[in-house]
Amino acid sequence: MRAARFHARGDIRVDDVPEPATRPGTVKVEVEWCGICGTDLHEYLDGPIFAPTVEAPHPLTGESAPITLGHEFAGVVAELGEGVTDLAVGDRVVVEPYIICGRCDACRQGRYNVCATLGFVGLSGHGGGFSQFVVAERRWVHPLGELGTDVGALIEPLAVAYHAVRLSGAQPQHSALVFGAGPIGLVTTACLKAVGVEEVLVVEPARARKEKALVAGADHVVDPRDADVVEAVMEITDGRGADVSFECAGIDQVLATAIRSTRAGGRCVNVAIWGHEASVAMNDLVFREVDVLGSLAYCDDHPATIAMVRAGKVDPYQFITGRIDLGDIVEQGFRQLVDNKEENVKILVHP
Repeated sequence: MRAARFHARGDIRVDDVPEPATRPGTVKVEVEWCGICGTDLHEYLDGPIFAPTVEAPHPLTGESAPITLGHEFAGVVAELGEGVTDLAVGDRVVVEPYIICGRCDACRQGRYNVCATLGFVGLSGHGGGFSQFVVAERRWVHPLGELGTDVGALIEPLAVAYHAVRLSGAQPQHSALVFGAGPIGLVTTACLKAVGVEEVLVVEPARARKEKALVAGADHVVDPRDADVVEAVMEITDGRGADVSFECAGIDQVLATAIRSTRAGGRCVNVAIWGHEASVAMNDLVFREVDVLGSLAYCDDHPATIAMVRAGKVDPYQFITGRIDLGDIVEQGFRQLVDNKEENVKILVHP
């Protein structure tokens, strides 16, 4: 079968690889759509970052590059492993793409998303969604019901946003502030509106992304080139500041502004994965007792995210800006996202 594999920085190839075999307790999924994630893009531009190397294979999979990429994928059940009786061939499903140890303190707490040796299908081994078939443990396979598999490919990034919003404690009467209208900022905005938050502000300088933020549900969009963000937020919120804020950019100045824009006793949630050590002015936290919280991926959030989409609270189609064949993944996928990132949100790949 064909698979798009990361070999090295700037080197992604469509290779012919063996079809994976179903094992007891697993499900073979025929992938119909897989989204290109910012993490995939970082591997292409700067990797290996998460992709394991020959010198440092992943501790759980034992695999190293070349690695099949793709972790935002959905498809149909092609085969059931021994012992799996609650799904049927042909069911539409999405895979929660975790590889965990199940033994560390985090796993024993039920916080498997911060497993000490956490890995991801599509980054750490065990195949990936940029291939025709993936075999996954039954616990990670979530039925989509009547939802299409193109929508299913959006469940993973929406679950990232849903998890961050859940951790924030955002309530309908709150004001929420999102920094960055890239893919994660946009799905976070949409999830905030889906859970009923009345006032959502987005900070974004790029014209195309400002327009997308409004479509996603932003009530106010602040351009940091035209206004002092803290002053603008204070004016919009009658001097209080945002009850909750979300840092989706991974930039020191953005984090500092997010903290200063959050009301006394409020919560700032960091959603971004940082490429460098962050610098934080601790007195900005101490003097107003702002709580800064890290949010990583998702944990038991897929069922609620699927239910949210099925209830029509989020329109996932607004985020799909391209559909391509696996053979075009580099030029029409990765290069398109690099060269036209402001115009694109999510490009889906059909393996």
